[in-house]
Amino acid sequence: MANNKDIERYLVNRQKEIDGAALYRVLAETEKQPQLAEVYNKLAASEEKHAATWEKKLTHLKVTLPPRKPTWRAATMIWLAKRFGPQFVLPTITANEKVDSQAYDGQSDEEAKEFSLDEKSHARLLAMAGQSSGGLPGGTVAQLEGRHKAGGGNALRAAVLGANDGLVSILSLTMGVAGATNSRPDILIAGLAGVLAGAGSMALGEWLSVQSSRELYEHQIKIEAEEIAESPEEEQEELALIYQSKGLPEDRARDLAAHMMADKDSILDTLAREELGIDPEELGGSAYEAAFTSFFLFAFGALFPMFPYFFWTGTLAIGLSLSVSAVGLFIIGAAITLMTGKSVWFSGSRQVLVGIAAAALTYGIGKLIGVSVG
Repeated sequence: MANNKDIERYLVNRQKEIDGAALYRVLAETEKQPQLAEVYNKLAASEEKHAATWEKKLTHLKVTLPPRKPTWRAATMIWLAKRFGPQFVLPTITANEKVDSQAYDGQSDEEAKEFSLDEKSHARLLAMAGQSSGGLPGGTVAQLEGRHKAGGGNALRAAVLGANDGLVSILSLTMGVAGATNSRPDILIAGLAGVLAGAGSMALGEWLSVQSSRELYEHQIKIEAEEIAESPEEEQEELALIYQSKGLPEDRARDLAAHMMADKDSILDTLAREELGIDPEELGGSAYEAAFTSFFLFAFGALFPMFPYFFWTGTLAIGLSLSVSAVGLFIIGAAITLMTGKSVWFSGSRQVLVGIAAAALTYGIGKLIGVSVG
């Protein structure tokens, strides 16, 4: 006989599956690669089946089911996927799916034991999709499950931390100057200089990083092209071994490698993706786009502590700067929960405490310096 704890657990299980189904449907809708879109549709159907199972158990217990609606986390990820594309959120979804794949561990229901295997399979398949930005080889999805490491940078994480860097660093800088002089012009000059220096430094560093990667990838692809021309048999053998490592039987791996090598127009593209892990069309993305994005994110975060000083002065400006920054810090903390799954209030409050503590420290140091100079 189920008790209240079982009912609560069934409701939690149901909600996780509803969130998963909604996310996978959006990934399928926004994915440009047909093979990956098909995978996401199948994952969505699996999650729908799981949700229906928990609903059946709850209905049998005469529990009134709440409407099917994604949680705010899932809704936010859905919006981001629609706005920026599946690759923007895929690393975060993959990491969350890996954690959620263990949610059924320890649950005694027969359904939970069955779904546990499904969820672990989903996590492995998502990790593979995250690595394969160019799509999956047709007909190999089932064989590839579970043989890949999660790959790719987490753009969502980078965006959140970029804004956090701008907010915390400029808040600390302006508070230090405010403690020393409390002069609005001095604070504005220092803050704006800090924004330009910090955002410019991040943008330049990101440009150099991405541009260097692009040049490295171009060099690797050039070498790969030379190897195809000089030693096609060795390249075919390497490709067969790659397919074997992904779970294909040796004979099928060799047949697939031979088929790929016979396609002279796309073999370089195939080997670049499979052997080097490089998308020849993207080459790691645009260096200028990365630089602009880094500059904008840092400047956006810096806007929170700077904004009050454009309109107010003295203690009022300092108090408003702290208040506005606290709101910004809480929002960043809440955004971090998209990746960690922690409580919004816990993560947001922790972010506020850390940021305000850093500001208080620099304000105190500025106050001491101001007194000493005075």
